[in-house]
Amino acid sequence: MNGVLEKSAVKRVIAAIENHKMLGQIRILEETAKSAAEAAASLGIEVGQIASSLIFKLPNQLPLLIITSGRHRVDTDLVASNLEVEKLERVDADYVKEKSGFSIGGVAPIGWLNPPGMILLDEALNDYSVIWAAAGHPHAVFPTTYDELKRVLGAQAMKVSE
Repeated sequence: MNGVLEKSAVKRVIAAIENHKMLGQIRILEETAKSAAEAAASLGIEVGQIASSLIFKLPNQLPLLIITSGRHRVDTDLVASNLEVEKLERVDADYVKEKSGFSIGGVAPIGWLNPPGMILLDEALNDYSVIWAAAGHPHAVFPTTYDELKRVLGAQAMKVSE
C-alpha cells in the first residue's frame, strides 16, 4: 500500500494525532476497511471495536459527527429525540468531503478541514479497552480509546442505538 501515508487526508490525521499527543499510530491494512466488518476482519478484532465516523446534518445546517460502534447502526430518531431536534438529515458523499475533507470509507474522527457543529460518541465504544478508527483513507486506521477520543474531540457521550 505504497503512498497511503502521503495522502493529504492521512497527513492531517497524523498531524492531529501528534498535536493531541494521542498514543496510537496509523496502521496500513492490506485489505480495504470501508466497512466496520471489513476493518474488524483485517485487524482480527470484534466489529464493535470499530469506531465508525458517520456524518449527518443538524436542522441548523451544521454537520453532526456521530462516532459509533461498528456493532450497530445509529438510530437517527433516538439521537434526534435526545438532541431535542426534529430530525437528522442524511448527507451525500459531496457534503461529507466538503465538510470533513475525507471521502466516505476513510472518514476520520480527527483532522477535519472544518470542525463539525457537534460530536457525539457512542457509549457502546466504552465497552472496549482499544477501539480503531479510520485515518483518512480506506486502508488506514489508528487505535485509540473511548476516553482519549472523548477528551480530544470534546465529544458528548450518548447512547445512539437501542
